[in-house]
Amino acid sequence: MTLFYDAALEPSGLRSTQYALLTEIHRRGDAAPSIGDLADALVMDQSTIGQNLRPLQRDGLVTLERDETDRRSRRVKLTRTGRSRLADALPLWRAAQEKFEDGFGRRAAAELRNVLVGIAGDQSLIPERHELHHEKA
Repeated sequence: MTLFYDAALEPSGLRSTQYALLTEIHRRGDAAPSIGDLADALVMDQSTIGQNLRPLQRDGLVTLERDETDRRSRRVKLTRTGRSRLADALPLWRAAQEKFEDGFGRRAAAELRNVLVGIAGDQSLIPERHELHHEKA
């Protein structure tokens, strides 16, 4: 699926994970999310969010600013360039969604989304940190 959406978004210069990040930041409006907020919303770990934010920051699509109330936390804000890139990518994403739903079936696509949301939200399927470190050793 990632390859499908990455290919569809290629003209925008964004990967599907970057598109998801920009969309989530944009969805929050003036309430700039923290990296932890993005990790929770996108069901990713914070280090993965950080890795995906670096090229977006480098390209001037987002800025990371210290949280005024919690100096240990950083808030992620969409720049004018980021909003423009997201707007350019939106029709590409929509066309990919249409193509996927036409080929896979609208009902089946909706069911797949529901199953994936259920999996992502199932805390019992998230390995403990020590399990992850043990597997890597």
